[in-house]
This record gives sequence, structure tokens and C-alpha cells, in this order.
Amino acid sequence: MNQHYHITLAFMGGVFLAVQGGLNAQLGVQLKNPLLASLVAFCFSALFSFLIVVVSLKEIPQFNILVGIPKYLWFTGALFSVLGICLYYYTIPKLGIATMMSFGLFGQLIFSAIAGHFGWFGFSQEPFGVKRALGFLAMCIGIFMVNKN
Repeated sequence: MNQHYHITLAFMGGVFLAVQGGLNAQLGVQLKNPLLASLVAFCFSALFSFLIVVVSLKEIPQFNILVGIPKYLWFTGALFSVLGICLYYYTIPKLGIATMMSFGLFGQLIFSAIAGHFGWFGFSQEPFGVKRALGFLAMCIGIFMVNKN
């Protein structure tokens, strides 16, 4: 598949995350508990994921592949997902969705630049050169300008 297709999918993923964050933050306000909203969201996410896997899975991974996966990979991604999503649901009603998403993006940009540069967590290394630094700086300035009253 070409690069434009993947960029479009990444853009759509960002839109979907903003929409789900806003809707589930509203659910948290209605329930008076952002953690309960997270639980509901993750339960339905599990159900939808299960249905998509059932429809699309071509073959079940072999047992030796499953046991060869490092133990921490089974749960750490989910833990960070829950923590991040709970923080989103908690801060959206307090900051507004645009402010929360822009500062959330800021955190993602900074961490991804560092993790990519050093190749942390098995990521491919993406050296942090001058062009990349200027691009990140421009994005960060833009994020702060969007949030300046």
C-alpha cells in the first residue's frame, strides 16, 4: 500500500481518538466517574475487537508463538492504554477537548521523538536531526499558540 493511504489512516485514527475521547468524557460526566466510563468503554472495545477478530482472523496463532511472547507484552500496553484514556476522560471536561487533545499530542510528540531517537521499546531508530528538531519545535509552538488566551 502506498504512503498516502497509511497517512490517511493515521489521520482518521486521530479523528476517531478525538471523537471517542469526547463521547466517553461525556459518559464519565453523566456517570459522575471517569473511571467507570473507562471501564464501560474498554468492555465495549473488547466486544467490538472480538467481533472484528472473529470476522477477519484467517488462522489462530500457534501455541509455541504464544508462549514465546514476553510476559510483559501481554499486559503493559493495556495498562498504559487505561492510564492514558482515563486521564483523557478526566481532563476533557476540565480543559475542553481541543486543549486536552493538543496537550495530549504535545506529550505524544515529545515522547515519540525521544523513544524514536533512541530506539526504545523495539521501535526503529529515527535520528533526531536539525530538520526534525525544527519541525517538532514548530509543532510545539503551534500547540502552545492554539492554547494561548
